[in-house]
Amino acid sequence: MRRKFFEAAPKQADKTSLGRKRLDYCDKLFALEVEWCELYPQERLVKRKEILTPLMTSFFDWCREQVVLPGSKLGLAIAYSFKHERTFRTVLEDGHLVLSNNMAERAIKSLVMGRKNWLFSQSFEGAKATAIIMSLLETAKRHGVNSEKYISYLLDRLPNEETLAKREVLEAYLPWAKEVQTNCQ
Repeated sequence: MRRKFFEAAPKQADKTSLGRKRLDYCDKLFALEVEWCELYPQERLVKRKEILTPLMTSFFDWCREQVVLPGSKLGLAIAYSFKHERTFRTVLEDGHLVLSNNMAERAIKSLVMGRKNWLFSQSFEGAKATAIIMSLLETAKRHGVNSEKYISYLLDRLPNEETLAKREVLEAYLPWAKEVQTNCQ
């Protein structure tokens, strides 16, 4: 949503332009999230309900009051906000969720960058295997695991397992497992 209001704010806009005001409002929401990032999820949720809920309500009320051209950049930003209001408000229901989608966008960047190369997977099964491996590597990266060490660790140990059909066997090799964390940093 912030990006839409950024695009709607003229480059030389002063603080009084409508697009700039909403952009500043979004920045205020993100600044609060930064303040609360070290809190436990339950504490963060309390802060969000107490402080973020009225701010978001005020934000969407302001959007409803505006009379702007629907095709203008500001009109498009407001329409986008309405369309996704329910989604934006989900952070008010769970302290584990994040306000920004930057982390998700960074996580899929490697997939987007490589998608032309993966057109040549030769088969659906090959493409599916690539997707699984990329997902596993991105999850490992997110959990602070060195990808190269992790792949070596898996290739060294998985062939020696009696069975991979048991859930607990596979769970022991997931990036957040204690032994993986110890051996693959």
